[in-house]
This record gives sequence, C-alpha cells and structure tokens, in this order.
Amino acid sequence: MKHFRALAVICSLGGAVPASAEVVAKSEHGFVTKETASIAATPRQVWLALIKPGTWWNDDHSWSGDASNMTLVPSAGGCFCETIPGEGDIPLDGSAQHAVVVQAVPDKALRLRGGLGPLQAVPATGVLTVTLKPIEGGTLVEWEYNVGGPMGFEIDTISKAVDSVMTQQLHGLRDHLGALAMPEAADSAEPD
Repeated sequence: MKHFRALAVICSLGGAVPASAEVVAKSEHGFVTKETASIAATPRQVWLALIKPGTWWNDDHSWSGDASNMTLVPSAGGCFCETIPGEGDIPLDGSAQHAVVVQAVPDKALRLRGGLGPLQAVPATGVLTVTLKPIEGGTLVEWEYNVGGPMGFEIDTISKAVDSVMTQQLHGLRDHLGALAMPEAADSAEPD
C-alpha cells in the first residue's frame, strides 16, 4: 500500500527527479533507468551489504513500512522478499515477493527479475541488474532497471517515478557504506 502512496507523491512532483538519475530508454512498451554510485568500500563489502537490503532500503518503499523486514537470498531462484508482520490478538504474518534472483556472482553482479512497487500489481515486469566494479579507493556500482510489458501507467510518468525510487535505493546503499569522494579536476593553468 505504501508503494502506491509513494508513487502518487512522486508522480505529483512531475519532473522532480534527482539530476544524477537517468531514464536511458523509453518506448510505448517499457523503459530503462540507469544510475551509478562510487562507494568507499571494497566489492566484497558492497556485495555483503547489497544482499542485506533491510539495512539500507528506504522504509517508504516497502509493503510493511519497515525495510528491516526485507531479505534477499543471493542464489539463482532466491527470493528478494519481505515479511509483513501480522496484527491483532492472534497475528498472522503476511509476505511479499519483490523479485527473484536470476544471477548472483559474488562481488561482481546481482540480477533480479520482478515488478517492484506498483509494478507488482500489473503484468509488466523488470530486470534489475546491479554490477560491482573495483575502482581506486572503492567500488563503482552500476544499477539498471529494465521494465517492459503492459503496465497501465503513462510511460513518461511511471519511468520518472521508478527512476527516482531506484536512485533512492542505490543512494541508500551508497550512504550505508559511505560515498567515495572523487578527486576534483586539477586546474591545468599555472598561476601567473
């Protein structure tokens, strides 16, 4: 339920998407979002955090309202799932499957298939590919979500909203581990 409220808020913002985010492809059948982040951690440290989404995922983009209820089994067929705690005198927990792991290569790549957020309620699906590359001082994380199929949303609106949410998640991972400070470009001009 929170996903739909969050989508409504994001859609109402129109073009208010972080400048670093990018919808790299769009058609009447789908879209692709892409984002990168430089993280001050080794690929192994990033991998170990990546497979524990409950520690960095945004609570507002969970069904339970608490990202600590999210888990990920990092092997083919593994579930990126969430427990939805029950309520009342005799609580019965619910659950949600966000995506299924289709590829897991520790320290290098994680690929998931599923309709995240409001896309779960429509026939569209997406493939989220997270690639880890060692760079000086840390890891470059490439985060691409390729969505296609019938979705019942205006492509321009849903692509910007999904891109914004995907960027929030990557930034959550980056902020959890620490952003890699990139050196500023040296001024090539000599002082007079």
